[in-house]
Amino acid sequence: MSTTETASHYNHLEQMSVQELLTNINKEDKTVPLAVEKAIPQLEKLVEATVAKMKEGGRLFYIGAGTSGRLGVVDASECPPTFGVPFDMVIGIMAGGDTAIRKAVEFAEDDDQQAIIDLDAYGVNEKDVVVGIAASGRTPYVIGGLQACNERGITTGCIVCNADSKVAAVAKFPVEVVTGPEFLTGSTRMKAGTGQKLALNMLTTSTMIQLGRVKGNKMVDMQLTNHKLVDRGVRMIMEELNTSEEKAKELLDLHGSVRAAITAAAEH
Repeated sequence: MSTTETASHYNHLEQMSVQELLTNINKEDKTVPLAVEKAIPQLEKLVEATVAKMKEGGRLFYIGAGTSGRLGVVDASECPPTFGVPFDMVIGIMAGGDTAIRKAVEFAEDDDQQAIIDLDAYGVNEKDVVVGIAASGRTPYVIGGLQACNERGITTGCIVCNADSKVAAVAKFPVEVVTGPEFLTGSTRMKAGTGQKLALNMLTTSTMIQLGRVKGNKMVDMQLTNHKLVDRGVRMIMEELNTSEEKAKELLDLHGSVRAAITAAAEH
C-alpha cells in the first residue's frame, strides 16, 4: 500500500478537542517542507529541463485529477498575473475538464486515453513540457498522458507523494515528495496537497526567474489588475529609481508596466 493511504498516526479523532485537532494537524503539516527539501535535487533537474524548453518557445502543461489537478490549474492561472506571461504559456488541464475544478467528475481519473486528447486540444508538441501531478502516483489519466507524450518525444515530469510509483517510473523527470500518512487517513488534500503546492511554487517561480521575469526580488512584469497591484508597482518604481510617488505614478501610467517604466527612465 502507498504511504499516502496508510493509517494515520492518530486515532479516535472524533474524541479530540478542537485544540487537539488543530495542534495535531499542524504537527503533521510541519513535516511537509522537510519532504520537499529531500526532493530538491529532482526538482532542480525538472526546472532546468523546463527552462531549456521554454527558452525555445515551449510551454509548460500540468495534467492531474482531483486535488492534484486543481493545484495544477491554480499554479498555471497565477503565472500570467504574477509574471506577465501569456495565458497559454503555463496551462493546467484537469481530468473531467473545467467542470471538475468545482465538482468531482466520477471516474474521470481512470481514463488513461483522455489526457493526450486533452493535450492535443492545445496542440502539444516536442517543444513543450508536460508535468503529471498525482499524490498517489498511480492515476491512470496521468500515466496514460505521460506515456503518450514520451512516445512523441515530449519532455515529461511529475510531482508525486509516494516513492517508486508508476507515474514516477513513466516521467523522465520525476519529483517525489514523500509526505507519509495523512492526519485523516487517505485525505491527500492535506499533507500531500501541501507538498505538491510547495513544489509547484518552486517549479514555476524558479523557472520564471531563470527566464528573466523578475528583477532583483520584484515582480516587475506583473499585471496591474487591481489597486493593490498598482500601488505595489508604484512602490517598486519609487524604490528602484529613488523618485517621488507622483513621478512613479506618472511613469507607470505612461508605460503600463513596472519593467517598462524603469527601463524607459534608465534610458533618459
